Amino acid sequence: MIKSEVAWMNGKLVPFGQANVHVITHTLHYGLAAFEGIRCYKRADGRSAIFRLREHIERLLESAKIATMDCTYTREQLENACVETMKANKLEEAYLRPLIYLGAGMLGLGATANPVETAIVAFPWAPLLGEEGIKHGIRAHISTYVRGHLNHTMSKGKISGQYVNSVLAKREANRLGYEEGIMLDAQGRVAEGTGENIFIVYRGRIYTPPLEMPILNGITRDAVLVLARQAKMEIVEQPFTRDMLYVASEVFMTGTASEVTPVREVDARPIGDGKPGPITRKLQQMFYAAARGPGEEHPEWLHWL
Repeated sequence: MIKSEVAWMNGKLVPFGQANVHVITHTLHYGLAAFEGIRCYKRADGRSAIFRLREHIERLLESAKIATMDCTYTREQLENACVETMKANKLEEAYLRPLIYLGAGMLGLGATANPVETAIVAFPWAPLLGEEGIKHGIRAHISTYVRGHLNHTMSKGKISGQYVNSVLAKREANRLGYEEGIMLDAQGRVAEGTGENIFIVYRGRIYTPPLEMPILNGITRDAVLVLARQAKMEIVEQPFTRDMLYVASEVFMTGTASEVTPVREVDARPIGDGKPGPITRKLQQMFYAAARGPGEEHPEWLHWL
């Protein structure tokens, strides 16, 4: 169970147990909301920094605009609210979840008079796919659920209701004994995981689906691309099919919650030798160095508490 001391709601810190919404809250019924997942890391020097806070808040506000919600707070106010929430909870390391949603008032799909509410919570959260997954890799399968068409789901927005598709795919994967599902798009091309972007290594090159496909423009994805190019690795952003997953020498997933997680098996087929490969390990090391230190190789990615 998630536990915290206080939450930030509409400009005020309130006790976590009182951070409640009314049963008639519009978002609760129809899923129109925008959210983010952000991590704050305690670094090697003992200081704490929120990783790529500005980019996360910018995407949050873009998602709200896509969802036709006018947030009443600026980027700077939301960044400060994240820091305030961390400090109020006396956390050195945490996962932050900002949420912009439609409050109580009217129901009906066309209701427009409901207030736009904003909340932020912070709590400790281990990597989504587990510490063992980070170390040894996870087992995944090709989901029977398909990632929506570009004009069906607004794929560049983190919009709450769109994640029903991912929830169903995740439950299916877990029910079948896998840690994660890999979703194809409507044309049968590999899109992403239920909550992660996906990469493969094939004949020495790193491949990842391009942003013109129905995938989220992941902030961890972007960080990994920057780090890979910095290490002189060859990157190809192009569509690929499920059978390329099977013959890849490495597969890994990226996301704020899952960080950089290797995939050791897809559809009961071992990836490579069934262990995380050298490119995945190198990018893991580079990512954690950027997020946790030591050193500040990318100081522009760090928002200090």
